Amino acid sequence: MSVFRSSGVYWPADLDMLQRVFERLCNERRLAKKDREQREFLAMELFQLFHDGTTDESDLLRTLSKRRRA
Repeated sequence: MSVFRSSGVYWPADLDMLQRVFERLCNERRLAKKDREQREFLAMELFQLFHDGTTDESDLLRTLSKRRRA
């Protein structure tokens, strides 16, 4: 498993992947840097999903993209 759930420690590769997903979702949602509250909420959703076991980049994108449209 790529994340140490009990300590909240993430591997650099995990953080790189999460950053890619975050940036792509921000672009899809057209969230500018000034949209701080929305970006923070998206980041929390992304980390929670990852923490809950969705660790595949495509799955993260697909899941969060579905939530946006729903």
